[in-house]
Amino acid sequence: MRWKFSLAGQFLVLQFGIVLLVVGAVAAVSLAEADAAFRRDQGAKLRSSAENLAATDVIRAGMSGVPWFDALAARAETARSVSGASFVELTDEGGVLLTGPERGRPAALADSGALTGRAWLGVVEHNGRALVAHAPVLDPENGGVLGLVMVGKTYPTLPESLASATADLLTYLLLGSVLGGVGSILLSRRIKRQTLGLEPVEIAGLVEHREAMLHGIKEGLIGVDPAGHVTLANDEARRLLGLSGEVNGRTLRSLGVPEELLTGGSDEPDRVVVHDSRVLVLNRMPVVVRGRAAGSVTTLRDRTELTSLERELDLSRHTTDTLRAQAHEFTNRLHTISGLVQLGQYDEAVNFIITAGELHNALNHEVQSRIADPALAALIIAKASVASEQHVELRVAEETSMPAPVGDRLAADLVTVVGNLIDNALDAVGPDGWVSVAVRDLGDEIEVIVTDSGAGVAQEHADKVFSSGFTTKSGDGHRGLGLALISRVCTARGGGITVDGSAFTARLPVDAEEPE
Repeated sequence: MRWKFSLAGQFLVLQFGIVLLVVGAVAAVSLAEADAAFRRDQGAKLRSSAENLAATDVIRAGMSGVPWFDALAARAETARSVSGASFVELTDEGGVLLTGPERGRPAALADSGALTGRAWLGVVEHNGRALVAHAPVLDPENGGVLGLVMVGKTYPTLPESLASATADLLTYLLLGSVLGGVGSILLSRRIKRQTLGLEPVEIAGLVEHREAMLHGIKEGLIGVDPAGHVTLANDEARRLLGLSGEVNGRTLRSLGVPEELLTGGSDEPDRVVVHDSRVLVLNRMPVVVRGRAAGSVTTLRDRTELTSLERELDLSRHTTDTLRAQAHEFTNRLHTISGLVQLGQYDEAVNFIITAGELHNALNHEVQSRIADPALAALIIAKASVASEQHVELRVAEETSMPAPVGDRLAADLVTVVGNLIDNALDAVGPDGWVSVAVRDLGDEIEVIVTDSGAGVAQEHADKVFSSGFTTKSGDGHRGLGLALISRVCTARGGGITVDGSAFTARLPVDAEEPE
């Protein structure tokens, strides 16, 4: 069975381990200091005892001639008792023991130089490790060395040293354990407050679940902190925004994402924007933690295909409206002709037919003589019928000149731009208003100018009107894409669109690379 420690338990075990290490280090330092103190304190005593004993007349006399074994042994034992040494031994001038149980054997002198007449202090093996002082016994007559006095003190064993330091070590251990335990509990409580009372295992589980959810949901999800740095982004958000590589911690600007795309419109649900030819639906929710703004989380849904279908549907609807307007116009004319015939006004009926035909032919001739591209010419003629039904006059400006057809892709872009601009103008003017369309082939680009009799775009909105989702009209939040899409079409070809009051000017280069 595997034990699971709480956060406080883990800290306590860690702190207790640290305390044990510290106590062990303190014990090692204490033993080293005790060894040094033993050598320092006991060495001076041993040297003094050895030198005093070596200077006594009894020792000198006992070593001159035939040794006085008993007298020397008695004197050595007396010196041992008085000095508190572990042993006191005497040797002759050759280093052979004169006293002790091993009398007659060579003494362990190590690297001592006492037989040359110099005192020595060092460590030797004498029934264990011992600190020994050697003092030479000098002949008072000729100054020669008669023998040695060896006074030694056995080092305390490791258990004895630990036993002497046990009280201090236990005090340190107890104090460290108490401080460590209290510190562990306080640190654990602080960390739990910051982690909402969750244990590390629970936090790891939440992170795993969060990662699984982030990468499992179909919608894009991206989090941004108050400074504009990305804190999280799932796979779908990366795909929709065209992000690659590591994104966490980077700013939106460095990732090529406009900041206003994810930081604006926080109160607008299902906000529709255009980003890199994609139509996205955004829902942004500010994140507030303990009363402080911690950034925002934005969900993204891809509506590109749906918008394309809507545009195709709008095109079909506009075509239907155009046909209906033309049918309505022809029906009115037929009703008028039928009424004149029924009233017997044959001459008036003929004149009405000729006049109506001349007006229609005049419009067709005017448009086709100035615009050679059949798709664009047909669009303007059809829009004229829609404008007529709304009691709006659609004018073809005098400066209109497009003497040659253009490529299929440019023609499609022109139809998109001109059609949307005319529709916006028709929405902006009321009955008895007018809309003017000018299309000019400047050689390297096509210029389109659509002006109406409406109030136009306010100066403060001139820079915003082409932004995704911006609109001055009331709606359900899905408007504001028309001008943004026109701007995208123009920009994709290397051109652009501007507005000055009610005059919209679009430029589409002729020889630009075809957009993907």
